Amino acid sequence: MSRLTTHVLDTAHGKPGQGIEVVLYKIVDNQRTHLLSKTTNADGRCDGPLLEGDAFQAGVYELDFHIGNYFTRMGVQLPQPAFLDVVTLRFGVADASQHYHVPLVASPWSYSTYRGS
Repeated sequence: MSRLTTHVLDTAHGKPGQGIEVVLYKIVDNQRTHLLSKTTNADGRCDGPLLEGDAFQAGVYELDFHIGNYFTRMGVQLPQPAFLDVVTLRFGVADASQHYHVPLVASPWSYSTYRGS
């Protein structure tokens, strides 16, 4: 099924990243168009796909993960400004008939991503 999904894993605490604001943009001519904002649930996932069906199209997207606020709420002593605050992942969708899963694995000091299933 064609869809875009995400989740956040907190490697500093070894658990899903709950309550993290995730904002999705479509990029056209290097301009951001806001598509939606969601908050991760107790499993670190958004309730339902970010995009699916006809709404999910080939192109370039960005996901903003507001992890600075999350780690502050978790009681992590962060410098000001925090090393990581909003992590932006820009990625391309070549075939919108497929499932694109774009997770964020993060700590206050590092992050990584991959195309999941």
